[in-house]
Amino acid sequence: MAESTPRALGEHHYALTSVWTGNTGAGTSGYRDYRRDVTIEVAGKPELLASADKPFRGDPSRWNPEDLLLASLSECHLLSYLHACVTAGVVVVSYRDHASGMMREDGKGGGAFVEVMLRPEVVVAEASMIEAAERAHATANEWCFIANSMNFPVHHQATVSAVG
Repeated sequence: MAESTPRALGEHHYALTSVWTGNTGAGTSGYRDYRRDVTIEVAGKPELLASADKPFRGDPSRWNPEDLLLASLSECHLLSYLHACVTAGVVVVSYRDHASGMMREDGKGGGAFVEVMLRPEVVVAEASMIEAAERAHATANEWCFIANSMNFPVHHQATVSAVG
């Protein structure tokens, strides 16, 4: 089960439980003999049904690790951006991100993400806020814990407009 527990100033620990639910009766007796189904549990939150991505024999109706990584980057930037806007006096009234990422297989059974592109579409309360809202993306990128943990670039192609 997961929770964030402050241990020391600025230090946070996280935990969760991943349960493999894909045993079809023969365990992992062969590569095609089991499902890649996983249930991710965090105390006090709904269970997250996950699997491998479809090309890796997973269930495409469930979240996969690649989806979750991309979602983490997108949400972290969004939350960091909203905070950056508050501190800059920018009133955000709408935010939608169309994020994408590219993972490259290495031909040896592994691989890695090589880049992620976040495409936030932001609407602010007044046209006079657009310039500061555009600058806030750089601040959000500096503040995002998840992006700062990656070993690949996280790019941004943001558009900012004003109400009306």
